[in-house]
Amino acid sequence: DGVEWRVTRVPDEVKGEEPSFWGNNLCTLAPTEEEARRARRISEEAGLEIPGLGTYVAVGDLEAADEAMRFAVTAGAPQVRVGAGAPDGRPYEELFAAAREFLAGVEDLARYHGVKALVEIHHRTICPSASLTHRLVSAFDPDLVGVILDPGNMAQEGFEDYRIGAELLGPYLAHVHIKNSAFERPAGGGVWESRWAPLEDGVVDFGLVFKALEHVGYDGWLVMEDFSSVRPSREALKYNLQFVRSFVEPPRSG
Repeated sequence: DGVEWRVTRVPDEVKGEEPSFWGNNLCTLAPTEEEARRARRISEEAGLEIPGLGTYVAVGDLEAADEAMRFAVTAGAPQVRVGAGAPDGRPYEELFAAAREFLAGVEDLARYHGVKALVEIHHRTICPSASLTHRLVSAFDPDLVGVILDPGNMAQEGFEDYRIGAELLGPYLAHVHIKNSAFERPAGGGVWESRWAPLEDGVVDFGLVFKALEHVGYDGWLVMEDFSSVRPSREALKYNLQFVRSFVEPPRSG
């Protein structure tokens, strides 16, 4: 078992707010050496590994990428997330070229620090699908640059057959986020709106997801990212663990 720490700077004015996923998130650590040592200590005391870091490294910010990797080395985490960029009005090929140039620098940092960089398949970015993400990372060493498969994000934008996507990613498939999404019809009709959903009740068919992962021989981490708030955090963690185990562990006899 492990914990994927969120690593970013939280503004002082946010720290007094009620806990939330993207605001005053209590699993957030600042990207400093002191906090990295704290992450290692807390995790080791709890008997947890650190499979990766949820860092927020923007395209072009190699200084932040270096900072994140130094944090990872101290904390004992093997990989960090880096951004790929989002549509902003510029042509896609221009955004792609900027992301490719950035990842070339990130690859050098990954080689130096011994920490893998991961690009997450994510809606509202230039990498919403397995195929577009593969196009971006395919120029790099899969031991240094990998991909986070996120079916919950793909349900909102970029859905592709899970097996085809996993096969295409091949050695770049390095990490998997587990969450679900659903869509709601507005009261007056129109464009349906997406929302986060509990793992067992949404668009993602996890039976197919885990069959695809098994098909390609994936044996890496499965990281819970349940943003639905349907259950209190502790209850959700326990339920979601049982839910995932129902797919990946053989039934007990007797």
